[in-house]
Amino acid sequence: MKTELDHLADLAGQGRISRRDFLGRTAALGVSAALATTLAGKAFAQTPVKGGILKAGLQGGESTNSLDPALNLSQVTFSFGKQWGEYLVRLMPDNSLTNMIAQEIGASKDAKTWTIKVRDGIEFHNGKTVTAEDIAATIERHADEKSKSGALGILKNIKGIKASGKEVIVTLGDADADFPYLMADYHLVIQPNGGKDNPNAGISAGPYKVTVNQPGVRHGGERFANYWQGDKMGHADQIEIVVINDATARLAALQGGQVHMINRVEPKVVDLVKRIPGVSIENVSGKGYYPFNMFCDTAPFDNNDLRMALKLAMDREEMLTKILRGYGSVGNDFPINEAYPLFSADIEQRKFDPEKAASLYKKSGHSGSILLRTSDVAFPGAVDAAQLYQQSCAKAGIKIEIKREPGDGYWSEVWNKQPFSLSYWGGRATQDQMYSTGYVSTADWNDTRFKRPEFDKMLLAARGELDQAKRKAIYHDMAVLMRDEGGLIVPFFNQFIDAAATNKIGGFAKSPIGEMMDGYALGECWLNA
Repeated sequence: MKTELDHLADLAGQGRISRRDFLGRTAALGVSAALATTLAGKAFAQTPVKGGILKAGLQGGESTNSLDPALNLSQVTFSFGKQWGEYLVRLMPDNSLTNMIAQEIGASKDAKTWTIKVRDGIEFHNGKTVTAEDIAATIERHADEKSKSGALGILKNIKGIKASGKEVIVTLGDADADFPYLMADYHLVIQPNGGKDNPNAGISAGPYKVTVNQPGVRHGGERFANYWQGDKMGHADQIEIVVINDATARLAALQGGQVHMINRVEPKVVDLVKRIPGVSIENVSGKGYYPFNMFCDTAPFDNNDLRMALKLAMDREEMLTKILRGYGSVGNDFPINEAYPLFSADIEQRKFDPEKAASLYKKSGHSGSILLRTSDVAFPGAVDAAQLYQQSCAKAGIKIEIKREPGDGYWSEVWNKQPFSLSYWGGRATQDQMYSTGYVSTADWNDTRFKRPEFDKMLLAARGELDQAKRKAIYHDMAVLMRDEGGLIVPFFNQFIDAAATNKIGGFAKSPIGEMMDGYALGECWLNA
């Protein structure tokens, strides 16, 4: 039987047998349906099939969403942007970069001048060819504070941008050896004239053209016939994202066949999902974390004794066990973990200490309850996490009042606007990018209002330091400063937990960079024949 199975697998790999025939012939050999499905998934894994409508049910969509990539801040706009948008470079699962619109990126010896060579023949959805001027205009727009771009923080170092023929020359104020990694930021979709004319038009050079844009409801696209990598992406005729913010409804849609993949599976139901025929759990560790954010410049959180009391009142081990069910690792109140190459493993792990928390809380002089805002869309189990934290704080004599906010509007009206709330971050390619996006004083996404000149200086020093040992030492000191004085509580780093109907689709591959294959699942997966 093994020989016959090998023969069938070879036929499948060569595209000489359909999935239906494969399953029928393995059944005739006495192979169970479950095993046959697994074998089929492997056999057809490298054989993309063109056609059909590929659908995803995703949490993280709101009625306030925009197609302007500068404003992308939740999962739906993130994933949809990866379908219609194209980038200069792409961050791969092994943390390497692959060139996309950029044919190559080179630096001067001092790492202050970078030259981006534009690949020939890439076409926008409107029929125009992508030019160096479009790339320069894109970077310029996102570097402009008026754009409100989520990439603004990482572009502050840019002092000059110039298009010259097929090249773009970018001049930096300070040396930055990681500059190419910044260009992989998901906000930096290359648009005609940088999106300056109409950033919400949804026009770029990605594998799908936008056909449906109903914020908070659904988004769709049709295959772009002239996509420059049509053999690698854009296998389905059409793609559709259905916004399903409720976890139970999202799972029901997958089980009922309304969608082919979903994000944000709650850890508490993972074992149940594993028992659904034809459905697989796709979980992977990465750089993502689920923080409790305090505004350092807003009372009562402008008192570091209070902030430290709230950090020590967090029982991280209990959080990891009861909320993530072990699908993650404990955090230490700074946004970096071992997934980053220059992570410092020697920083003492913060532990639950209700007695010291009570002492510091008393020292802060604060009395009365503290309002914490949460929502189902903050992260899987966010409401339960807030309630569990409320209980651990009570052991330190700290009263937490919980306000459960609606999902629609949470990212536009609560996150980064209210002084104490739950959130999520997917991590970034490098430590510099993570800190520059969310924690440097001038970052638009500084959601803890942590603004320390000495921290900013260390970040600049690390950015220009080419000696990796010295650079790691600087990052160590930055982490300790944030851990002890910042407004960030990180109970845990999460795993990304997606689920896919692998009996119906092929090509799903886990990525530690982000959920839904770092947003590329709809573009790289296909419907089985």
